[in-house]
Amino acid sequence: MEYLTVEQAQKALFSQADHFEEAFLELNEDQRDQIKDLSDVRQRWKTQKMWKAYQGSEFLGWFIVDKVIGKHEFITYATALDPNGGVLSIEIMDYRESYGSEITGAPWRAQFKGIQDPNTIRFNKNIANISGATLSCRNVSNGVKRLLAIYQLFLKQA
Repeated sequence: MEYLTVEQAQKALFSQADHFEEAFLELNEDQRDQIKDLSDVRQRWKTQKMWKAYQGSEFLGWFIVDKVIGKHEFITYATALDPNGGVLSIEIMDYRESYGSEITGAPWRAQFKGIQDPNTIRFNKNIANISGATLSCRNVSNGVKRLLAIYQLFLKQA
């Protein structure tokens, strides 16, 4: 089920933004290894889709679209990071599994708010599991962990 397009997710996560600048990140093999070393999660994609969110000339943060595998199908989600790399929120954009869609609910997604250090995301510790959606919960958690590593390694100074 498609819940949000990119444009809808941008508005949901950065409602005050008046424009977004595409800033796709091209990653070489060495950079992908660095992400894995920091997050313990493999970076599948050579291109990470992301945009800078602005209100006028004020930089509001990063809007990042990512995909992770659920049990059988890909889950597309968006993450909003503040200018300092903290998670503002996440949105599930597309959920294709036959069950486990509870991860789209606000209470589960809210667990990520404020997390900045990828190593503080601990599935089944500070990020709760949802029965029947274990793989989806774990893999989205790992995806956010990986995106925080990307911020630490490549966006912090950008």
